[in-house]
Amino acid sequence: MLDMLFTKLEASYEDMVSIRRYLHQHPELSFQEYETAKYIQSFYEKLNIEVRGSVGGNGVVARVYGSKPGKTVALRADFDALPIQDEKDVPYKSLVPGVMHACGHDGHTATLLLLAKALNELKDQLKGTYVFIHQHAEEYAPGGAAAMIKDGCLDGVDVIFGTHLWASEPTGTIQYRTGPIMAAADRFEIEIQGKGGHGAEPHKTKDAIVTASQLVANLQQIVSRRVNPVEAAVVTVASFTAQNAFNVIADKAKLVGTVRTFNEEIRTFIEEEIDRVIHGTCYSSDSTYIYDFVRGYPAVVNHEKETEFLIGCAKHVAEVKTITETKMHMGGEDFAFYLQNVPGTFFFTGAKPLGNAGGYPHHHPKFDIDEKAMLIAAKTLGTAAIKIHS
Repeated sequence: MLDMLFTKLEASYEDMVSIRRYLHQHPELSFQEYETAKYIQSFYEKLNIEVRGSVGGNGVVARVYGSKPGKTVALRADFDALPIQDEKDVPYKSLVPGVMHACGHDGHTATLLLLAKALNELKDQLKGTYVFIHQHAEEYAPGGAAAMIKDGCLDGVDVIFGTHLWASEPTGTIQYRTGPIMAAADRFEIEIQGKGGHGAEPHKTKDAIVTASQLVANLQQIVSRRVNPVEAAVVTVASFTAQNAFNVIADKAKLVGTVRTFNEEIRTFIEEEIDRVIHGTCYSSDSTYIYDFVRGYPAVVNHEKETEFLIGCAKHVAEVKTITETKMHMGGEDFAFYLQNVPGTFFFTGAKPLGNAGGYPHHHPKFDIDEKAMLIAAKTLGTAAIKIHS
């Protein structure tokens, strides 16, 4: 059965590349992926595969039924893009100014579409049900996963698998991890309210920029001095905005940043500790503040049994040359929500472009993938989908 699946996938590789490049040229931002969703739904409709659109927003879910009873296995791909200007010099460069697929979601979508097509052609010989979850809005919290789950995308599902094309690792590499693999990703906003005035008379003001600057420095002590050093955590202030006139002391300043953790207790502790640090810093300058902590995605925590199973499946794919355990990554992924509801695992498929020794990281204006990695991802996911019934 695997030989037949692999043969079909190899025969569809050029179509896979064509779809990926079309999507790369026509990216859409999170929660705005209307045309992409229509494209995905139309693909399934042309194959007479059961499909439902507008799932939890712009999500699309298709189902293929085997001829024999068995488990229901879900496979997931995301399809939103990022607000980045594409700077690659390639024929399939983004045609949308300021928007590009800089994280491989176009490749994820093409991979899943052609895998679904191949499995549909083999359905008379398959067991169980295959659910293809095309998720919108992975890049921007609250994301699409939670809404799609609420709208029933996991109904009846016994197990779920997902992969991320990983451009920092060579093609032919599969990376896995049991337990936490990606971090909880939260956002905070802090607005300092001081008292503005003339730049020549600072004694009559409560300088919001000075207070906010002290706060940036003070926040660095949370991880370095308040969190147990054996726990992984990040507190990053990523944006600092205030008055921009050279002779005006700002009355307001705003800080925006992110917190990354794996441990829920540490996550809650840092949320509370940020508030404590803000309070003390503002008290010392007689300023007030507004603090908002927005919980994003929880940590992606892989299930042990399904992860071990995936490792075994990857060994059936000839193009997979290396299978390694990866370290925990501080990036966030709302695949976490699926794993909170059903057993499964999320893994990385190496996709480093050939001839690019340094490579460009995810979310870089020149990001690209080795498209051969899509075939490896499709074979690995397809093997898991079929062998789960063994």
